Amino acid sequence: MGEQTSSIITKVWGMCNPLRDDGVSYGDYLEQLTYLIFLKMSDEYTRPPYKRKTGIPAGCTWSDMNALKGAELEEKYKHILEALGGQGGILGQIFKGAVNKISNAAILYRVVQMIDKEKWIAMSSDVKGEIYEGLLQKNAEDIKSGAGQYFTPRPLIRAMVACVRPKPMKTIADPCCGSGGFFLACQAYLADPAHYSLTRTQKEFLKNDTFYGNEIVPTTFKTALMNLYLHNIGDIYGTVPITLGDALLSDPGYRVDYCLTNPPFGKKSSITVTNAQDEQEEEELTYNRQDFWTTTSNKQLNFVQHINTILKTDGQAAVVVPDNVLFEGGAGETVRKKLLETTDLHTILRLPTGIFYKPGVKANVIFFDKKPASPDRQTVAVWIYDLRTNVHFTLKQHPMTDADLQDFIQCYHPENRHERRETWSEENPNGRWRKFPVEEILERDKTSLDIFWIKDKSLADLDDLPSPDELASDIIENLQSAVESFQELQAQLHKS
Repeated sequence: MGEQTSSIITKVWGMCNPLRDDGVSYGDYLEQLTYLIFLKMSDEYTRPPYKRKTGIPAGCTWSDMNALKGAELEEKYKHILEALGGQGGILGQIFKGAVNKISNAAILYRVVQMIDKEKWIAMSSDVKGEIYEGLLQKNAEDIKSGAGQYFTPRPLIRAMVACVRPKPMKTIADPCCGSGGFFLACQAYLADPAHYSLTRTQKEFLKNDTFYGNEIVPTTFKTALMNLYLHNIGDIYGTVPITLGDALLSDPGYRVDYCLTNPPFGKKSSITVTNAQDEQEEEELTYNRQDFWTTTSNKQLNFVQHINTILKTDGQAAVVVPDNVLFEGGAGETVRKKLLETTDLHTILRLPTGIFYKPGVKANVIFFDKKPASPDRQTVAVWIYDLRTNVHFTLKQHPMTDADLQDFIQCYHPENRHERRETWSEENPNGRWRKFPVEEILERDKTSLDIFWIKDKSLADLDDLPSPDELASDIIENLQSAVESFQELQAQLHKS
């Protein structure tokens, strides 16, 4: 991270303590920054050398508020938010329903002055993007608020993109895009001169026509729009590249070349309803879609089916899924069998624990290519890389880095995955990369893809036990996972 970027993040985040003391959460602060930075950038665009007509209505510009103080500043900011929420394009989407959550006028003034001192347009999109990503990461680290649940570790995203290797002039979807991390990693990959020398037409396509996304949480949706805009994806007054709403409700109609995504954790889809006693409760949600293989309330299984729908023939998917997708019976078995039959489900990466902000999560990345309709089964073999057994990460003391995923990328062999070589053998039983013929998988109970073979040191001799810190982390994660399971069971018992 550059010195300029680091300095601005320090300034911007330095405001957080007084805001927290005033009852403003990290997420609310990030949302207010989104509004204020956007207004400042729009103002900069109206000045030389740009001299753009930004479409911001008179009386609602940065210049109309940046010199105000106290109650005057509060009133003007409130008016601006309301007025811009009625505009069109990305602008209206970002400000829709916006309200001022910084109730302390003195703190609002300090935030405005801090933003006013920086020249945001003069910064490269990389610098602006790094600032925003830095803020997002700090926001995600606020575990108590649950704010990090949509934040996929950036090294994992970059590894998935490196394996898929997206090409210019192709379309990319993320049906639950969170803050836009997969889009930004794909953009960085495509714009890297080491990969491609993009023509002007290809650059325009990358900016305006490459990405399709959905986000169901309104505040996260606004965060994603701002993040994309700061990274030069989409146009402030053009078509909005992502849609607010539940991607699973219907077939969106578009078809894409790639889908990279991390669907939200939590097995069940649900909606909040008001019952006869005027009390709010969660109601299980199922999606009756003709394009789905099976009907289920399991959120991840529905996302896998949805991704299959939106892929073009020969389209490629890389999807983070929890372990239950690999072994659950019923609908889970149906989805796995259909994937093996109709797509080439060629790779599974078993992820280590301790890399997500939601504790206790055991997840994987499945890679599959959609194939033309055929009477023949499309999957010949599934390659599995076990990065979980005897591997331990923590979010702060020992976070996962890009280097930790390099061996997997090399084994994946993105240049030509038909030239892969196993690292496992009878002589090397701890090799992490192993091939399983599809016939062998189909004979497994419930067509389970939850396959592991490396000896777990924690189950071995006492001499081979992991460190006390690692053991404690494992115990905590298992307990948290068990508590969640009991809470889910309790909720189901209350319904029945």
